[in-house]
Amino acid sequence: MASLMPDALRRSALFQDRRLLLMLALGFSAGLPLPLAAGQVLRQWFTESGMSLGALGLTALIGLAYANKFLWSPVFDAVRPPFLGRRRGWLVVLQLALMAAIAGIGLTDPSQGAQATVLLAVLVAFLSASQDIVIDAWRIEMLGEDEERQAYGLAAYVWGYRLALLASGAGTLLLVAHIGWSGAYFYAATLMLVGLAATLAGREAVAPPAMPLGWGERLRMTVVAPFRDFIRRRYWLAILAFIALFKLGEALASIPLTAFYRSEGFTREDLATVGTVFGLAATLLGAVAGSWLVGRIGVGRALILTGMTQMLSNLMYLALVGGGRDIPMLFAQVGIENFTDGLADAAFLTYLSLLVNRSFSATQYALLSSLAAVPLRSIGASAGQLAAALGWSWFFLLTTAAALPAMAIMLFLLRQLPPPADKDTAA
Repeated sequence: MASLMPDALRRSALFQDRRLLLMLALGFSAGLPLPLAAGQVLRQWFTESGMSLGALGLTALIGLAYANKFLWSPVFDAVRPPFLGRRRGWLVVLQLALMAAIAGIGLTDPSQGAQATVLLAVLVAFLSASQDIVIDAWRIEMLGEDEERQAYGLAAYVWGYRLALLASGAGTLLLVAHIGWSGAYFYAATLMLVGLAATLAGREAVAPPAMPLGWGERLRMTVVAPFRDFIRRRYWLAILAFIALFKLGEALASIPLTAFYRSEGFTREDLATVGTVFGLAATLLGAVAGSWLVGRIGVGRALILTGMTQMLSNLMYLALVGGGRDIPMLFAQVGIENFTDGLADAAFLTYLSLLVNRSFSATQYALLSSLAAVPLRSIGASAGQLAAALGWSWFFLLTTAAALPAMAIMLFLLRQLPPPADKDTAA
């Protein structure tokens, strides 16, 4: 029993770390814009405005900024705002801009023409992706090299992220009946104050080394060096392929979900309460369980286990096909899917964080997380057309099989780059 005390004391110290509270608030700020610009809320608004299933799938392209944010990520490593430091200064600018752009979406009306709504949604996605770059870099620098601390910090971040999806997802949808779409978007814009307050209350991590004065050398250090550093690693192409494919099945399934649920007779209120509120609780439990699993078996093995559960959870959609408005089955499907997503997210984000060289944290993490977003923002755009062509049952079987290539690649990486006997490390 006594031998367990050091571990117990260490975990107690982890949970008392004030940086976890900061990660919770920053996760909230990161997750808030997603349903409003490239997720459930905007798709619900478009669906009610009469948009076709094929066009609804193309709304995935609104979020292309999430898949391409590595292109401008070096700016956030190279340029320091004149106030609050490199990370906090950028966050204040981006968060204020997000508040204005989200409120701007509420002033449009897609039923009269979706162009203005889409353009503002693209702007929100760009600002949101930029905010993600800065938050991820700050988080990695703040939590350091310790695998377990990164895992628990990511659990707090995921909790905040998912709470934001509840507040801006279910919260916005539930308010529409009372204050309309414009009022609901204005409400969502004010929620950005949570992230702004966290940014102002936080502290910069250890100051980075001063950049050289010449722009040529600065360009080399912030753009060329991060990519050169990464491609020197063993099996770097396999690592990138795994990252790009890990979320493929989930990405395909998520795009036409609003239309699928609506076709089965589920209401906006059903999706807000069951699909978001209950789903949030399941995801939060999954995130904590995933962080614990990483600490127990290491990140590589955790990716295999959680990836398999995430893949198999897509089969739960088949239980809903043709069943009509079956609320108990909706609870079961949402609970299993969100719990396994939380498990997989905790392992996957820890893996990405441990791959990053702290000298290029913003640029390298942006590159890796952009790759993770590629399926959702590119292949995912065809999901609506695939669902229409295949039918829901075959479509969800396809999304299940789509996860197999990533599992095969991770097994290859674990075989070629086995973790140490006492502690797993990122491949």
